[in-house]
Amino acid sequence: MAKINGNDVRPGMVIEYEGALWAVVKTTAVKPGKGPAYNQVELKNLIDGRKLNSRFGSDTRVEETHVERRAFQFLYRQGEQLVFMDTANYDQIELNEEFVGERAAFLQDGMTVNVQMHENRPIGIKLPDQVVLEVVEADAVLKGQTAAPSYKSAKLENGLRLMVPPFISAGEKVVVDTNEVSYVRRAE
Repeated sequence: MAKINGNDVRPGMVIEYEGALWAVVKTTAVKPGKGPAYNQVELKNLIDGRKLNSRFGSDTRVEETHVERRAFQFLYRQGEQLVFMDTANYDQIELNEEFVGERAAFLQDGMTVNVQMHENRPIGIKLPDQVVLEVVEADAVLKGQTAAPSYKSAKLENGLRLMVPPFISAGEKVVVDTNEVSYVRRAE
């Protein structure tokens, strides 16, 4: 870890600031008419997601932190815990379902995810952007709704409900965006 000048902070960096880990989201160099120049920085807490706006002058020193991204394979659910295996060394970790959030519903056996690690402690998780799921229940299409683009409600194999086009029926597989929780297209 290296101490860097406050004016050298850039988006994408992870810094230790006020006793917490922060991801730098946005920076703006400000040169006011009076006083010294400073860097206006928007930060996002990596642990709890809080946002913070702060000013870093040239005399401010912050510590840049290394965040490692490792591939883990989802193995199974054990109550509230989700069990993952490191694909490099086969070590297993358990993460609380709250840590993953509502997107935990998209986890499938054998799915590979990227876990952000800091000092061998998980601080974030990235699921694949799209997953293929089967529609187990789909509402009927009402006649006469063809004039405007219409969508109907469907229940997926993981229990989630989302809106799909009228031509999708139960038993079909669809591609779902895990970030937006939305229908993308019919699966091949």
